[in-house]
Amino acid sequence: MIEITILYPYAPGRRFDHTYYETRHIPMALELLGPAVGGVTISRGIAPGPPWPDPIYSVICRFSCESVEAYQRAVLPHLGRLQADLSNYSDCEPVIQINQVTVRMGLDADRA
Repeated sequence: MIEITILYPYAPGRRFDHTYYETRHIPMALELLGPAVGGVTISRGIAPGPPWPDPIYSVICRFSCESVEAYQRAVLPHLGRLQADLSNYSDCEPVIQINQVTVRMGLDADRA
């Protein structure tokens, strides 16, 4: 199994519309990618105040897939549309990393 991790860097004054991302962009992505995606997790960076620093990322999104090849087959035909939607929710450039899942543990392992 792999995870496609999309990280949106945090910076004061940068725009990120969480509502649009969670209610419009991600549902569109899931519809376009279809059964190649086993699930998605969205995590918002928070700044609880001192002594904790500001978050490094506003949002971290993780899509799970069987393989890199399955993800590529699903995403490449729709990549332009997904990238074009970025301006509707953010003005920051996302960082994408593909990871091989090697261990899943804990109570949330079955829900992730």
